[in-house]
Amino acid sequence: MRVSLFVTCLVDQLWSSVGASTVAVLRRVGCEVEFDDRQTCCGQPAFNTGYRDEARQVAQRFIRIFEESKAGAIVSPSGSCTAMVHHFPELFADDAAWAERAHAIASRTHELSSFLVRVLKVDDVGASWSGKLTWHDACHGLRDLNVKTEPRALIRNVRGAEFVELENADACCGFGGTFSVKYPEISVAILDQKIEAIERSGVQAVVSGDASCLMQIGGRLSRNRSSVRVMHLAELLASQT
Repeated sequence: MRVSLFVTCLVDQLWSSVGASTVAVLRRVGCEVEFDDRQTCCGQPAFNTGYRDEARQVAQRFIRIFEESKAGAIVSPSGSCTAMVHHFPELFADDAAWAERAHAIASRTHELSSFLVRVLKVDDVGASWSGKLTWHDACHGLRDLNVKTEPRALIRNVRGAEFVELENADACCGFGGTFSVKYPEISVAILDQKIEAIERSGVQAVVSGDASCLMQIGGRLSRNRSSVRVMHLAELLASQT
């Protein structure tokens, strides 16, 4: 299948190895990957902060660009940004033409693990990684996209890896985009509960499907001088150590 990579802002600007790993995994399972470098933000920061007019403008640009692609699917290494694309129709409740275009783009847009397991029916991508690891359920992926079993199935098929279910894996990490900026004390209090659970699990790495959550968790682990590393699911699945 031909797929178009929706790389997301954080991956593009701050964590490029996630994008490269996503391409590597997709190619390994037989996909032809294209990338349109005109793509920009999905509009989620504006949307979540209440700037709906601005979010609508960004969404329209996104839709126009990806409409040009003939790829069978748009795949992203982010449940959060994928969920935002699925919210696009809400921005055009009073515009039937744009709402239809938004629905069409949303129907083609998939989070990486969901695409692999639900669409391609693949739960073993030939990955290998040695050590104990756990999974953090990012809020948007879990609650907006119902992504839960898919990443776990993929992780359990990573050769050499020992999967440890995290206590309260579905609890928020406290990032929440602009929430962590507006309410830093609450954000850190929520985060510390997650960090304590990770440390109790005895793992070498915590894996998730959103760079934003991993930056939040990884920053706190680093400041606590923890030996636990953070890893995006795409990086784990691309690994063949």
